[in-house]
Amino acid sequence: MSYREFLRSYLKGQWGKVALFTFALFGGIAVQLLSPQVIRAFIDSAVAGAELGVLLRLAGWFLVLGLASQAFGLLAAYSSADVGWRATNALRLDLFRHVLYLDMSFHKERTPGELIERVDGDVTHLSNFFSQFIAQVLAGLLLIVGILVLFWLEDWRVALPLTLYVVVVSGIMHRRREIAVPASEMEREANARLFGAIEERLSGLDEIRANGAGRYVFYRYLLVQREWYEKSFKAWQLRRTIWSTMMLWTVIGNAMVLGLGIYLYGRGAATLGSVYLFYHYMTLLEGPLDRLSQQFQEFQKAGAGFRRVRELLEVKPRIIDGEGGQLPAKAHSVAFVDVSFSYSDGDQELLQGITFRLEAGETLGLLGRTGSGKTTLTHLLFRLYDPQEGRIELDGVDVRRLRLETLRRRVGLVTQDVQLFRGTVRDNLTFFDPRITDQQIWEALEILGIRRWVEKLPQGLDTVLHGEGGGLSAGEAQLLTFARIFLQNPGVVVLDEPSSRLDPATEKLLTHAMDRLFEGRTAIIIAHRLETIQRVDKVMVLANGRIAEFGERQALAKDPGSIYRSMLDVSRHAALDQRLEEVGL
Repeated sequence: MSYREFLRSYLKGQWGKVALFTFALFGGIAVQLLSPQVIRAFIDSAVAGAELGVLLRLAGWFLVLGLASQAFGLLAAYSSADVGWRATNALRLDLFRHVLYLDMSFHKERTPGELIERVDGDVTHLSNFFSQFIAQVLAGLLLIVGILVLFWLEDWRVALPLTLYVVVVSGIMHRRREIAVPASEMEREANARLFGAIEERLSGLDEIRANGAGRYVFYRYLLVQREWYEKSFKAWQLRRTIWSTMMLWTVIGNAMVLGLGIYLYGRGAATLGSVYLFYHYMTLLEGPLDRLSQQFQEFQKAGAGFRRVRELLEVKPRIIDGEGGQLPAKAHSVAFVDVSFSYSDGDQELLQGITFRLEAGETLGLLGRTGSGKTTLTHLLFRLYDPQEGRIELDGVDVRRLRLETLRRRVGLVTQDVQLFRGTVRDNLTFFDPRITDQQIWEALEILGIRRWVEKLPQGLDTVLHGEGGGLSAGEAQLLTFARIFLQNPGVVVLDEPSSRLDPATEKLLTHAMDRLFEGRTAIIIAHRLETIQRVDKVMVLANGRIAEFGERQALAKDPGSIYRSMLDVSRHAALDQRLEEVGL
């Protein structure tokens, strides 16, 4: 996407406001060109001894033009800010939507702080590009042309050297227009890493304090900050070379025009008012040249932001949306057919040749050591990743044929690390969907057996959670996510370690909620604690990415040679040893 396409895309629907800004800008230019003429007439009239009424009229016109200049300036500032904010907010929305639907592999490689800087920081530097760059450059060029035309009309002896001066200065600015873009891009990268470091350290504050790692973390943060400072300073130095060059040429231009004016006045070829006019137009010429230099500096920041934004928008998800297909509102069968998966090409396969089937309404307990592939298997079902080989089916339909929206509406996932958002309990249950009524919420809570618990919250459904649970225990947060899934009404439910951190009382509530949640649905439960899967229909044990055992839970529990039976025996012995220790035996 080019700069022109970028502008056209995000200024679409705002051409009226752009036209208003352009009108205000050009109106201001006309006033700036006219005002010195009034001042010259006033000076020459005063020197010639004109009547007071003539001088008062000229002074009045000067005041009118001054007020008009202020009005045009306010209108231009308001309209440009309005255009800029609307365009950048639209771009932020597009970037956020794009990032939100990128693959999990993309998010695993980047910190949230880095993505925040990409979505917000880079876009902020494009605000001026959207709102002012084209119009300011065009207006500056028109003002320069207008001043040169007036100089030629006044005296060619001043106009000729001034025209050559403008050509030289414009050529220098054009040659240096992108001198700092690469350095500015590196500055934005360093800024993103700085934000990532801040986010990482703040999110791990408990661990940092608990392990006394404050000094080390602070030192590492200073290293990142030093890199940001060095790259920012280098980019700033390169950007300011344009300003420094302009300051030098401004001094040269002023000296040239003032010297020519004095020379012509001394020879009687120019009036005192004309000398003032020359000098005023020269100072007026400094304005557009200075604005052009500033715009080119801003363009270098915007250029870096534009490249990074374009680079992010060009990242394509590997998870491609299916062409369509519907699933009925019922429990679905689940089948894995010879599924193999690794997180990146060339890595050792985390899952190898996984094949099993769950009939609609069956429940599966998934067991295995840490790293055996349990969570990965469920992520494949949800299409957070796609397998390199094999296929996964719901009701005999390959999940890759389904729209992602359809699939994720029919498969409900409760992760081990429950995520609650800043908002009310109601918002967290409905995911901010206003179509779900309070009556539906209370009915769901009643069915799950947790209505009384929610009613005891300070403001019930209106209790505000301040992010990451905000005052709720792990078990209470888990109960809310159960209600959230229940309102979604999926056909398949996946629970990842649902009772790993719960006290017995909350676990009792959770067990009841799980039983009601599983009614009429297919369910997969990842568990380390065998008590969690006491009532499932089937058990699968994963080991080294392969199915070590799969079958009916009751049959496996009775089979003395099964892995599941041996796990039950070990669990019972551990529980007995703990009880004997408690009573002192």
